[in-house]
Amino acid sequence: MTDRASFVHADDLLTVTVSFHPEQRALLAQLETLPMECLKVVVDNGSNEIELAFLRQLADRIPNTVLVENAANVGLAAAINQGLRYGLAARDGLRWCLLLDQDTEPESGAVEILLDGIRELQREGDAVGCVGPSLVNVETGLSHGFHQATRFRWRRAYPAPRSRGPIRCTTLNGSGTLMPVSLFKDLGGLDERLFIDHIDTEWSFRVLAARRTLWGLPQAVFHHRMGERSLRYWLFGWRVMPYRSPPRHRYLFRNTVWLLRRAYVPAVWKFWAVAKLGLTMAAYLAFSKERRQQVAGMISGLGAGLK
Repeated sequence: MTDRASFVHADDLLTVTVSFHPEQRALLAQLETLPMECLKVVVDNGSNEIELAFLRQLADRIPNTVLVENAANVGLAAAINQGLRYGLAARDGLRWCLLLDQDTEPESGAVEILLDGIRELQREGDAVGCVGPSLVNVETGLSHGFHQATRFRWRRAYPAPRSRGPIRCTTLNGSGTLMPVSLFKDLGGLDERLFIDHIDTEWSFRVLAARRTLWGLPQAVFHHRMGERSLRYWLFGWRVMPYRSPPRHRYLFRNTVWLLRRAYVPAVWKFWAVAKLGLTMAAYLAFSKERRQQVAGMISGLGAGLK
């Protein structure tokens, strides 16, 4: 990527952030870091009145920010789709869309690096679908890496920090994904039936099935919180595992089973996904203080996925 990022204009960029009982400092930092001229849509999924009052203040205070309020939690995928439709109706000429979790904080200039990167890939003739940043865990300081797959192996690539070369990916994390608006329209948006968990996985595989490419741009750094809290462990190097509640594990296990049944999902992902479900259940059986509730959520998810 070039050094032009700081000069990239972002008036054709739409950002969509989904909030649900947001942590105020993190969301404020995110919105203040986004390019001033881009349209920023925050979709709230049923937060309480005190939280909504804060969100309304943000919309009034930060230029080009609008708030969409849902009375209940409609799910992450539905809220993202809603935010995109709202933004496209509110402003003409939008070409790009950036998806964000409420607790993801881009470093200064990182969004412009993504914009410059996807435009450069297009100029080079690549059928680019989406690009994503290097996500750094807030609690541990460790990079989440970039997912890559061969015919038989699923792995994470860890390029040198802030390296300039794009990394070919098999999936991208949802938060920080930048895509052309036209791609969102062509593929019909995110799968709302998934509600939460593996929404970004399913979207990535659908993008690849449409013969588009996915790229990670290590030079763009976003600070990110994965899950309700994160666990740091060592397995041939330090790694990060998100901690999830029993209801979240129900969605994770159900949605994994659903993806196992879809033809466009690669076989290598299916193999490692089954192995990961087994390891997750074993880990929570061994180490969680709420092992009964956790395993009950997982089993319930498996049953729902098989129906």
